[in-house]
This record gives sequence, structure tokens and C-alpha cells, in this order.
Amino acid sequence: MDFLAIILALILGAVGGYLAGRRTTAAPDTSAEREQAQLALTQARGDLAQAREDAARFRDEAMQMRADVAAEVAARAHLEAAVADARRMTAEAQSETAKVSANVAAALAQRDAAIEQVQRQAADRESLMKEFKLLSTASLEEQQKKADEVAQQRFSETAKLVQPLTDELRRMDEKIQGVEKERVRMAAELSEQVKMVQLSGEAIRRETTSLSNALRTPQVRGAWGERSLKKIVEISGLTERCDFDTQHTYTSDDGRFRPDLRVNLPAGKVIFVDSKVPLAAALDAYNTSDEAQQQAHFATFAKRVKAHIDDLSGKNYWQLELGSPEFVVLYLPSDELYRLALEKEPDLHDYATRRQIVLASPGLLIPQLQIVANGWKQVALAEQAREISNLGRELHKRISTLGNHFDAVGRGLKSAVTNYNKAVGTLETRVMPQARKFRDYEVTSEDISEISPVVDTPRDVTVPEMLEYQESQQREAELLSQ
Repeated sequence: MDFLAIILALILGAVGGYLAGRRTTAAPDTSAEREQAQLALTQARGDLAQAREDAARFRDEAMQMRADVAAEVAARAHLEAAVADARRMTAEAQSETAKVSANVAAALAQRDAAIEQVQRQAADRESLMKEFKLLSTASLEEQQKKADEVAQQRFSETAKLVQPLTDELRRMDEKIQGVEKERVRMAAELSEQVKMVQLSGEAIRRETTSLSNALRTPQVRGAWGERSLKKIVEISGLTERCDFDTQHTYTSDDGRFRPDLRVNLPAGKVIFVDSKVPLAAALDAYNTSDEAQQQAHFATFAKRVKAHIDDLSGKNYWQLELGSPEFVVLYLPSDELYRLALEKEPDLHDYATRRQIVLASPGLLIPQLQIVANGWKQVALAEQAREISNLGRELHKRISTLGNHFDAVGRGLKSAVTNYNKAVGTLETRVMPQARKFRDYEVTSEDISEISPVVDTPRDVTVPEMLEYQESQQREAELLSQ
């Protein structure tokens, strides 16, 4: 933003100087000079438009890079979780393999014991055969037959003992083969996932480098700071175009000014906030591993913050709005940058205050803006209270008027009842006696019903507000009659 303004000022200054020089040296060629000046101005406007397009492109590229980096970081976290799961499964498989190996060893020992038993039985059989040869042929055949039966029985019993071990060994062998296949598969998957993590880490490093390079561009840094500032203001509860404005342009005798943020205060006052991001030195510090160089870069960053304070103080933004507080808020869009600046320049706050500048980070600016938002809420409540008070006074006045009307209606009803009772009295005393004589002369046989007077009277109005209004009306009438 400031870079474009400087380019425009230089171009306009060059054109103005060229025109002034031409007027003093070659007055007769006025037409040619105007054409040349117009051409130079057109070229300057074209350069300015190109610069604005470049700034917009850089801002869009930076935002896209940031989104890509966030996606890569999420993918890397997912891959790291998958690697952890694979390692856990490998450990479980190794534990299961150890258990199976122990079972196999026990089964093999049992099998060897059974084989030894069979061998002993075979040796016993041979011994019996030798003894049988000493006996008679018939006895030998009988004994041999019995020995064969005994040996066969022993072989059957041994086979029954060995068969469960054989089945268990076969099952263990199948299970070991399955575990080995699973281990090979998991090892291959783990190797592939490690490669993916390495590739993702490399991509993240490249994207981080690209983002760091992009943030070194003044236009991209300015756009990042302005976007961060706007988000902070919205988080604080303020509404754009009502409670604050961004990039509002002022024109004065000293030139054109465009603060990043104008916060509206009650009573027509405003506070100006300007975002500055001297990020290049901080990025250089984070990109080096040498402690001495890192501290030197941080010191350079703090000095540039001081330079921004001096530059912002010279603009006197508070003079653009009469009655506004005589200070400007310098916003650093990172609490870490704010901490580094104070660490390297401990008196930075005093330095800024003497120049009517207030330093603020996101953690400091949010509560300040929330105080402004609460002030607007109090103003709205006060306006509502005034409106309610006006409505109450108007309602009280109307109720008093209604009471006067009720009083007039009551007086009319009393007068009507009085006149009605007088008419009933006249009817009963002067008219009805004469009319009843017609019945005495048998002109008619019907009786005339009696008419009763009205005893009830209207209730008087006792509401204090209505009585007060009636008394005021009576006093006004008495004053007018005098």
C-alpha cells in the first residue's frame, strides 16, 4: 500500500518537475509540452495499475500457499497417526509370535517325550521277544501273540496321546504362518507410510519456504496484517460500516491519508489503528541456527518497529477527525512479534507513548475493542431508555386525557339520571293520577304500570393521574375565565 503511494508520488513529482522546467525554458512550445506531460501521466497511471495488479496477485498467492500448508500439515498429522497404529500392531504381532513360539516349544517337548516312550516300548518288545525265544514253540507263539496285542494296545494308547499334540502343532504352525504373513504386510505398509511421511515433510518444507519468501514481499505482508486486523475487530463484536471502517481515505493540505482501520466511538469520536509488519528480519532470525545471528536479526526487527513508530507518529492521524483522542494504535499481528520487540527494546512502550503511539498485539487489542463494543451497547441502552421515557410521558398524557373524557361521560350520566328521575316524578304526580281515572270510568280495564326512578349513580373516577389532569384543566379554565 505504502509502496504504491510512493511510486505514484514519485511519478507525479517527476511529471510536475518536467512541466515546470518546460514552462520556464520553452514557453512557445506549450502544446507539445502538454502532450508530453499527458503521455507521461498516462504511463504513470499504467505503471500504478500494473503495481496494484501485482499486489493483488501476490496476496492471492500467499493465501493459497497458506491454505496448502495447512492441508499438508493435516495430512502429515494423519500419516503420523497411521504410522503409530502400524507400530502398535507390529508390537502386538511380535508379542503374539513370542507366545506361539513358547507354545510350540512346549508341544515339541511333549512330542519328544511321547517318542521316547514309544522307543522304550519298542525296546521292551524286543526284550520280550528274546525271552519268548527261550520258551517252547507253542508257548512262544502264544506269548508272542500276547506281546503283539500288548504292544498294539500300547501303540494305540500312545497314538491317542500324541494325536492332540500333533493337531495342536499343526494349528500353531498355521497360526505362525498367518502371523508372519501379517507381519510382512504390515512392514510393507509401514515402509510405504514412512516414505509418504518423508515426502509430505519435504513438501511442507518447500511450502514453508515459499510462504516465507512470499511474506518478505511488502504487499503480501501488508495484506496479511490488514486481514488479521479485520478478523480481530470482528471477533471483538464490532460491525463493519457501523462500528468501524477499513481503508478510509482522508484528504488534507498535507496530502491523502488512508489508515488501515478507523474505530468509531460514541459522541462522534474515532480511534485510528494502523497495522505494521516488519517481518523480514524476524524471518531471517527463524531461518538461522546461529544464536548470535538470530539475536542480531531480532534486534534489527525491534529497530524497524521503532522506525514504524516514528513514521506513524509523523502522520498525526488524530487531526483528521476533530475531538478524537490524540493517539494512534500501532498493531503488530502476532503476540510473539510483540514479545520479541519488547524483549529487545524494553523501553519501547515509553518511546511510543511519547510519540502518541499505543502498541497493541492481538491479545491486547481484543479487550480494548471489546470495551468499545460495550460502550456502543451502553449508548444503545441509553437511547432505548430515553425512548421508553418519552413513550411513558406520552402514555401518561393520553391516560390523563382519557380520564377527562370519562369524567365528562360521568357528569353526563349523572345529569341524565337527575332529569330522568324528575320526569318520573312529574309523571307519577301529575300525569298518572289523571290517566288512572279512565279505569274508574271503565273506559279501559288495563292497569298502568308504575315507573320506578333510577337509584344507582355513576362511580366517580379516583385514579390520581386522571384527577391531577382534571384539576389542571379546571385551573386553566379558571385562569381563562378571569
